[in-house]
Amino acid sequence: MTREIRRLGVLTSGGDAPGMNAAIRAVVRACVHHGIKPYGIREGYKGLIDGQIEPMNARSVANIINQGGTLLKSARSQAFRTPEGRQTAFENFRSADLDALVVIGGDGSFTGATLFEKEFGIPVVGIPGTIDNDIFGTDYTIGYDTALNTVIEAVDKIRDTATSHNRLFFVEVMGRDAGFIALNSGIGCGAEEILIPEADRGIDHLIKSLERSDRTGKTSSIVLVAEGGKDGGAFEIAKTLEAKLPDYEARVTVLGHIQRGGRPSCFDRVLASRLGVAAVKTLMAGNSCVMVGVRNNAVALTPFAEAISKHNAIDDELLEVADIVSI
Repeated sequence: MTREIRRLGVLTSGGDAPGMNAAIRAVVRACVHHGIKPYGIREGYKGLIDGQIEPMNARSVANIINQGGTLLKSARSQAFRTPEGRQTAFENFRSADLDALVVIGGDGSFTGATLFEKEFGIPVVGIPGTIDNDIFGTDYTIGYDTALNTVIEAVDKIRDTATSHNRLFFVEVMGRDAGFIALNSGIGCGAEEILIPEADRGIDHLIKSLERSDRTGKTSSIVLVAEGGKDGGAFEIAKTLEAKLPDYEARVTVLGHIQRGGRPSCFDRVLASRLGVAAVKTLMAGNSCVMVGVRNNAVALTPFAEAISKHNAIDDELLEVADIVSI
């Protein structure tokens, strides 16, 4: 079954991620290629409620593939969580004579899209844009690879200081309650220990690991900490460790929002381009309330209900690799 789409809206919602601009560009140009008029909705669902809907064309997205952030801007809308807010959004959607919607964001954005489709029958397709890589149904989310490289670059610099002063550094990275950034960047930067929510082995395991490093002659250590761990953030863990091992001189760095910024990597630009084109084709094919993602390097569709409710699992092999190469 195919669907005739004459005018299509695209928005970015939730936290920004490097590569969102590349996805917007791909959606807009895929529309132009297929004879569909693209419209950009500014500030996510808030823009739908406020009527910030603007026509776009191929030139509207020129020279943005290499830019971080999002041309359309993003915002979290409390009003869209209410039936009244969604009703206003629908009225503006119809006033703009739009036929379908592409939402670039994470699980919260897809939750909003699910409600919008259910209540008003709006055909909608999602593109996973979040540095956390925690969306079920895709091997990679837009922005994740860039965030990894940002962490690697920062930790490489921190290690220079750590080795110069024989210090222990705790580096806290983003990821909400998911440890994908911490685990993969930890392996990539040679961290001595990696603390993630999915494999919470407690402070005693960390102490044993540091004592082992000390016995084998290491004079400095880097510990990667995912922000959503049970033992708290890097500051709390460092404080607990210093109380147990007062001889250690610990320092803490919280990388924070620098992980969301910067020019997207080649990988994220290609991924975003693939998914943007796929989103338009998916809507044209008659599908709705699904997310386009990549599995085993092939485009795959996942219902919003699964993308929202399920979670990607940490690779146990990577945990083993991290333990082996950190000795």
